[in-house]
Amino acid sequence: MNNKLKAHIALFSVNAFYGANNIIAKDVMPTYLTPNVFIAFRVLGATTLFWLISLFTKREKVARKDLFLLAICGIFGVAINQLCFFHGLNRSSAINSGIIMTINPIAVAIMAYFILKESLNATKIVGIFIGAIGASLLAIQSNGGNESTLLGDILLIINALSYAVYLIIVKPLMSKYSALTVTTYVFTFGAMYVFIFPQTLMDFSVIDFSIIPWDAWLRILYVIVCVTFLTYLLTMYAMKFVSASVTSTYIYLQPILVIFFAYFFYYIGLSADNTKSITSIKIALMLVIFLGVYLVIRSESIGNNIRQIKEKVKARK
Repeated sequence: MNNKLKAHIALFSVNAFYGANNIIAKDVMPTYLTPNVFIAFRVLGATTLFWLISLFTKREKVARKDLFLLAICGIFGVAINQLCFFHGLNRSSAINSGIIMTINPIAVAIMAYFILKESLNATKIVGIFIGAIGASLLAIQSNGGNESTLLGDILLIINALSYAVYLIIVKPLMSKYSALTVTTYVFTFGAMYVFIFPQTLMDFSVIDFSIIPWDAWLRILYVIVCVTFLTYLLTMYAMKFVSASVTSTYIYLQPILVIFFAYFFYYIGLSADNTKSITSIKIALMLVIFLGVYLVIRSESIGNNIRQIKEKVKARK
């Protein structure tokens, strides 16, 4: 199995974890935890895991000049990203949260073109917009209901844009350090920002942890280990072998995965009913989104082949 294939498997796994999270985390807030306390558990738990793992690996020395960029990554990749996502999810619907995240690939592609000078060929552009059209139409079909609020959706949009900025500014660091090193420092800075947020400590003082049932703790553990620790490591690993645009395009799968997990968890009795009935139109739109993702992935392969041919031609000259 080559590294490119492993990277794509990693990215699919990341978005599967996120898709399930939109349903699982929704059932914890605000019944047992406020968004701020949930974020604090998530960030502190993941940061602890990253440092524990780093004790058993070769320590990399981080250049002092890169610490500033890592601190900025902590702002966009953890603090703003997490605060806006959980507050947005608390006010909006699980379905809407998965759909709104699909604006991320367009933002990443545009930023990557201007900042990282990544290519934006015709195939990639077509794939991005096919995925965007499919996700937008799916949003119309998958109405979140009365629980969705304008503020919640705005916070989810800020979350998506913040994560786009993070994917762009973290890319140069991935060529210098391992995924574990980058993610450990990003979360360390992010945890500092979350805990200096005034409302976080205030919320801790009003939570009655004794009434939280074991199944809610399992959901919290899932968010810490799978949705935070594993997803960030897998994303950083994948970005060593694929572009930021390809990484973000996988987010187009989230509406599909959120809807799948909404039905699956409801069927097995793990969550409340977060879904509407599946229609043939929704299935067709899901296929459209898959087509968009395929075209972007394909464009990356075509671009690499063209670069290899050019390099061979130059070498012969």
